[in-house]
Amino acid sequence: MPSRANARAATRQPDRVSGRGAHLRLGTMKQGMLDLGGETEATFTMACGEQPQRRMEDFGANALSDTELVAMLLQGSGTAAEWAVETASRLIAEAGSIRGLTAWAATDYRRIKGIGRMKGAQLTAMAEIARRMMTGGEMRPLLNRAEQIAAHFAPVVSGLAVEKFWVLCLDRKNRLLKRVEITSGTATATLAHPREVFRAAIRESASAVACVHNHPSGDPAPSAADNHVTRQLREAAKAVDIELLDHVVIGRPEADPVGRGYFSFREAGLL
Repeated sequence: MPSRANARAATRQPDRVSGRGAHLRLGTMKQGMLDLGGETEATFTMACGEQPQRRMEDFGANALSDTELVAMLLQGSGTAAEWAVETASRLIAEAGSIRGLTAWAATDYRRIKGIGRMKGAQLTAMAEIARRMMTGGEMRPLLNRAEQIAAHFAPVVSGLAVEKFWVLCLDRKNRLLKRVEITSGTATATLAHPREVFRAAIRESASAVACVHNHPSGDPAPSAADNHVTRQLREAAKAVDIELLDHVVIGRPEADPVGRGYFSFREAGLL
């Protein structure tokens, strides 16, 4: 016959198990061991309260870390939260920062195990959406100075790995009518013909234009080719009677010897 003390202990046993289970549900992670044919690897199960989706519901998106925000984009029907967080952490580590992901193409994402063609395309699209949202701002911003143009383009060129050339079609008050991408080149060069630039300006009935291109290296100092195309643009502007307000080269302040992050042909007296 069991003693009365043993009977009381047996009665309390389920309560202790229940209490331990409750503790694990409220904790951050539950650690287990995974047998990989002779190798033992630790695996983690994320507690429900620590999953990015639950944290966002409870505290809002601004409470999430960079890793958790990217994990939210990776999660979907049937996707484990643990995998999403681990993969998001790897993405940010390989890109150098969350901002570095803006330079990634869909093929870059697909190098990561578990990310297929569709998810890679979705992540690339989200980066482009963010870039366009950042440049939304005022519907028709005033762009009559180089610093205004540089500020307008900062989110546009962020993370770009190739040179692109744009023309800003402006009205009589130098407010933006339309931004038109003329060409997209290589990592070191692009080509813009004045005919294409002013064709866009005439189509938009622009009174003036400002030309912009980026230097992926970050150094906005103009090259010989930049000087040459600016002279061509200056002469073409006179021929069609549309003012060439400026040609601005966009780089990054940390790579600019002057520290501004852009170069203005107008300010340099070359227009």
